[in-house]
Amino acid sequence: MSSNAETSRIAPARPRTLMPQARWIMVWLCFMALAINYTDRANLAVAAPSIKHALGVNDTTMGFLLGSFFWTYAVMQLPMGWLVDRFGARLMFPIAVCWWSLFTGLTALANSAATLFGFRLLLGAGEAGAYPASARVVARWFPSHERSVASSIFDSGSRVGNLVAIPLCAWLIASFGWRASFVVTGLLGLVWAVAWLLIYRKPELHPDVSREALAEIEAGHAVQDAGDPPMRWIDLFRYRTIWGMMLGFFCLNFVIYFFITWFPTYLMTARHFSLKQFGTLGLIPGLIAIPGGWLGGVTSDWLYRRGWSLTAARKTCLVGGMLLSSVITLAAVVPAAWMALALFGIAYAALAFTAASIWSLPGDVAPTKAQVASIGGIQNFASNLAGVVTTSFTGVMLTITHGSFVIPLATAGGLCLLGAATYLFVVGRIEPLPLPATVASGRA
Repeated sequence: MSSNAETSRIAPARPRTLMPQARWIMVWLCFMALAINYTDRANLAVAAPSIKHALGVNDTTMGFLLGSFFWTYAVMQLPMGWLVDRFGARLMFPIAVCWWSLFTGLTALANSAATLFGFRLLLGAGEAGAYPASARVVARWFPSHERSVASSIFDSGSRVGNLVAIPLCAWLIASFGWRASFVVTGLLGLVWAVAWLLIYRKPELHPDVSREALAEIEAGHAVQDAGDPPMRWIDLFRYRTIWGMMLGFFCLNFVIYFFITWFPTYLMTARHFSLKQFGTLGLIPGLIAIPGGWLGGVTSDWLYRRGWSLTAARKTCLVGGMLLSSVITLAAVVPAAWMALALFGIAYAALAFTAASIWSLPGDVAPTKAQVASIGGIQNFASNLAGVVTTSFTGVMLTITHGSFVIPLATAGGLCLLGAATYLFVVGRIEPLPLPATVASGRA
């Protein structure tokens, strides 16, 4: 599935080493962090009607408050990735979780749109650390032939968090008020941080990790000697593959954020779903996406263990998933609502299928293991710019076309095809990128 001839070569089947069971505990901790992450960011949407009434804000102001999160979340991906690589996931992950949990809880004190806006900006800054830290944990604990399925597990936390947020926050608001909802969800992150500090250790410091298992994990990384000059963060932007990862992930997230932001409006205005129908049938695409992501991880790693090259295994899932997700365009033109819902389910599952391999890429291509979180932050920075673009572009098109979703959904399908082409032709071989000349010369 690559323009490079390497994808056609068959790699020898990898020998199996008895890997420690503790690695699954580590990745499920990441899953829980992402679930809390998405619950904390989604609770404002659930509480929006109550907050509008309590603070006296209009729809335009509330839309601005809902979108404010993306600005700091996207920008802070870059420094957070570097910080995780510099100081390690064991320290930076709980700092990030405690930071965003603090400002989730403090949202309960908001008494104006301005204070709420400030709390949301600070929330986004902290939440930016979750994905880069999770990518680093997977790269440190999992060999190449298990990395995609591990990535699919932690990435599915985002979809579980979105689904959990609706009933949990709605119950809290109905029972105790909207301010209590932010306090309770904020406390969840603090409990997680304590568990993380008690449980998480680097594999080389964990008593259950044998030398053989550690060697197998390390085999998937290029190694930078202690005496080599350090690789600069800015040097990562010299690689075509990094730019391809950024563009491909932007294309995927353009569609993902349609589901998160405009999908409810589409069902209720274009397909005339009642609020009750949306609360039941509207959950179907998200529910399908969870096993879809796990299937993507299992498939990619299974192909690699079967002897496919890492490039062929990853790109088959990346390109195939993006191609299949383009069926979202057809949802705009099919006559029946159930047909549209089925197409949305297929598209969302295909996007989740793709995302498993996307989040294995930082560990697969990092020049050394010291750049994994940085690369994860870089690609996630680009992908979250799509959150701003999707919301504004769709709103403008609806205004121009008097409520038609044809252009937004056609654009989403087109970007799925562009993403497939990007992973096929722009992203190079899936292997550790060569060190820059300034670093490599230090070895001579």
